[in-house]
Amino acid sequence: MIDFTDVQFDALLKRLHLANTRRAWRELVQRAESEEWSYRDFLALLVTEEIAHRQQTRIARMVRRARFPFFKTIDDFNFSMQSTVRLALLGSALAPDFVTEGRCLVVGGKPGRGKTHLAVAIAYRAIQNGFDALCVTAAELIDDLSAAFRTGRLADTLARYVHPAVLVVDEVGYLTYGTDAANMLFHVVNDRHRKKRTMIFTTNKPLAGWGRVLHDDDLAHAIVDRILERGRLLTLDGPSMRTRHLGLDDPTANPASTQSASLSGDGARISGIQRPEFPEPTSSGEHGPPYRRWRFR
Repeated sequence: MIDFTDVQFDALLKRLHLANTRRAWRELVQRAESEEWSYRDFLALLVTEEIAHRQQTRIARMVRRARFPFFKTIDDFNFSMQSTVRLALLGSALAPDFVTEGRCLVVGGKPGRGKTHLAVAIAYRAIQNGFDALCVTAAELIDDLSAAFRTGRLADTLARYVHPAVLVVDEVGYLTYGTDAANMLFHVVNDRHRKKRTMIFTTNKPLAGWGRVLHDDDLAHAIVDRILERGRLLTLDGPSMRTRHLGLDDPTANPASTQSASLSGDGARISGIQRPEFPEPTSSGEHGPPYRRWRFR
């Protein structure tokens, strides 16, 4: 029978780089002895704990590398505010096949509808399924590639956007791009399309309007054509989650009367701020098809 001291056993675990097992094995030994576990049960739990810890560590590392603007999951998304989009419609986008088959998704909608939230949630699910991801705004991607092209580093910089299993390109159409925007974006889309790598886009512009945004109708058409060959368009509607409390998206609301009530009515609210109970005295005595901007939280 081999007789190891705690120090010797700990040293062996260290050599095997089993950091979590080193932290947990003593407590598990005590539980196993008090509850009379079999050797098989003890070993199974020890290995399971190590695998779970490594999975959590990997996911945390991949999330940091993904550079999400914020962290959101599919469970956080409020589908009750959408008239047509339901969780069941996203089933395929949340499965491993969405990545292994190189499918794509364009999420459109007015500002505040949750486009970036949904894109981040789908990319995070891909990370949970074992893939890596990268999130970048369209402006950042185009500016980065344009600068790299001018300095002769285009190939190396392009690899940064082609390599990840999932690429989220956020906010297509929100800002003004340079005249080489279509050319830069086409490089990314075309290379990823050939390699069957997944792309997710968010936009507040109809796909037919991407030509004006990117300053090249032909290249924009080629970009959209490649994206939709193995992809689909998903349009979010409902109220803006940022200004829902103001009722601005309620078709029955009268903006003029709402503003008047906000200025004079008892208990009225301006920009969601409650009227003070004891107000300070004054000296006078008295956005084609809908498509959004990111940072929906």
